[in-house]
Amino acid sequence: MERTVVGVADERGAEQVGADGADGADGFDAFVAARGDALWRSAWLLTGDHQLAEDLVQTALAKSWRAWDRVGVDGFEAYVRRVLFTTYISWWRRKWRGERPTEVLPEKATTAVDTDARNDLVAALATLPRGQKAVVVLRYFEDLTEQQTADVLGISLGTVKSQCSRGLTALRSSPHLRREDNDND
Repeated sequence: MERTVVGVADERGAEQVGADGADGADGFDAFVAARGDALWRSAWLLTGDHQLAEDLVQTALAKSWRAWDRVGVDGFEAYVRRVLFTTYISWWRRKWRGERPTEVLPEKATTAVDTDARNDLVAALATLPRGQKAVVVLRYFEDLTEQQTADVLGISLGTVKSQCSRGLTALRSSPHLRREDNDND
């Protein structure tokens, strides 16, 4: 199932684009088109929910687009990722979690991927505290270095190392990721 991220640039006024007009809006739109799916995957790994992931990406892009000209093309993805992860953490500090439809569930798409393994991974990630989950997702799913992870989250390198170690230890002992010996028969 292909994910599309609605461009936030369409919602802002032309007077906010910048002096040259084309570079700001077109560059931001191109960034959203090129990196939207990767941002959504990170958000989905954090939230475990398709709609919450879309909301998280949209919120992060809406918060970030004003900084497009100031941050520049080279640093913008790191900027958006930091906004995405800090927004995720702030959402879970709230008491109200938003709407949770319960009567009508969306149809599940069938895919060739191992959905059981994916669901087990999401369930195991859901057991981690927010900080550990954010570090593990950035390090192993986004393939960032320890320093890049520290920069994105605004924490020290030592905190990244300790959170990553604790998160991996918890995942290794997670009952969600244990394979039965019967599976190999």
